[in-house]
Amino acid sequence: MNAVRFVALVAVGLLAASLRAGEPSASERGKAALETRTFNPAPWPLSAYGNAWKHWQPPLKQKPADYDQAFRDYYGLHPAPYANKDLPMGLRHGSRLFTTGIANDCMICHGGSILGKSYVGLGNASLDIHTLFEDFNKVSGLGKLPFVFSNARGTSEAGGMAVYLLALREPDLSLRLTPLELGLKDDLCEDTPAWWLLKKKKSMYHIGSSDARSVRSIMQFMMTPLNGRTTFEKEEKTFADIQAFLLSMEAPKYPFPMDRELADKGKMLFEKSCVKCHGTYGPEWTYPNRIVPLDEIGTDPARFHGISRKAGEHYNRSWFAQEKGQEGYLARETNGYQAPPLDGVWATAPYFHNGSAPTLEDVLNSKTRPKIYTRSFRTGEEDYEQTKVGWKVQVLDKAPAASEPGVLRRRVYDTTQPGRGNGGHTYGDALTPDERRAVIEYLKSL
Repeated sequence: MNAVRFVALVAVGLLAASLRAGEPSASERGKAALETRTFNPAPWPLSAYGNAWKHWQPPLKQKPADYDQAFRDYYGLHPAPYANKDLPMGLRHGSRLFTTGIANDCMICHGGSILGKSYVGLGNASLDIHTLFEDFNKVSGLGKLPFVFSNARGTSEAGGMAVYLLALREPDLSLRLTPLELGLKDDLCEDTPAWWLLKKKKSMYHIGSSDARSVRSIMQFMMTPLNGRTTFEKEEKTFADIQAFLLSMEAPKYPFPMDRELADKGKMLFEKSCVKCHGTYGPEWTYPNRIVPLDEIGTDPARFHGISRKAGEHYNRSWFAQEKGQEGYLARETNGYQAPPLDGVWATAPYFHNGSAPTLEDVLNSKTRPKIYTRSFRTGEEDYEQTKVGWKVQVLDKAPAASEPGVLRRRVYDTTQPGRGNGGHTYGDALTPDERRAVIEYLKSL
């Protein structure tokens, strides 16, 4: 090989390596996909956003002056921390037949705000998704929603949505002429976990029923009738990138001053009593991925019983479960709820799988848990309870009457209603007030 050819080959190799080095990683591609794309066709016209106020309760005589802020406050949405054509996080422009319309994306539930700052991957604890979809349908001349999408603001009926969409599909994801009867329930009241917790988990969802390695499982929301099998197959690589992004996420750090001496005392108490379920923290962290039996944890059982065996069996015959060949990533039955990692727990209020405990104080002291309450659903510093760690609430004597508009009823969390009980997890009741305060101080540091 002559010297000129050798130098040329080396130069080509170096250029190729340089180009490869400049290519985005899977995580970067996943982040870009989440922040720039919607994976479902847009069901509503662009006018739905600007005209939604016409159905607000109590009725308005004219459109609010600062409409974007009023819209976010009314439905519980947040400013997008990325370019989004002035729409709130969770809504975006998308294809609607031969024009452009409004679609929702993952961040409608998985984009939240804490201390007035928006975060992709933080569960949206302010959202009234039922009212949003209901009002958009009214503005667009579409029909009633097929089931209840939320019973309490800040929660959703995510399990019900999955069962409803799956019932419209054959195992190969072709559409059925008539839906299957899979025992859909829409009173499970699910709180949205933070995405940054996924990297520690072997199983996911509140009862640990799915394998955390599954890519296809996180594609279930794409089951609008307008998406066929080829769309799912085409986007599977994109969702592998999205999963890589989710696994790269880090929890935000507690932004207020902490009592480090008190936190050290709290760490000792935590490590004595809590690590067997929630793991240890720091550079050499551990996480046991423990499913706590229902009769041991004692929290509201509705979500545990909410997905029928028939629905699970249909899922396990479907394309979603056959990700790795015949053995697949099958949904499995468990005996309770998964104890989550607690990274960034200060930012993830309210607590429990149904969002029924407003603060960490309530998690660790069952006697303080309010029975019927509401809150501002804003996320500023003035709405945050630093001492108890969580959201400030207003305790009420009674819930709104059934005759009140749904949007007003969903602003009140009534723990006497199905799926919304706040009993169980009484492990902190034996702590003294000083010990409890120390544990909470430590939890701020995670």
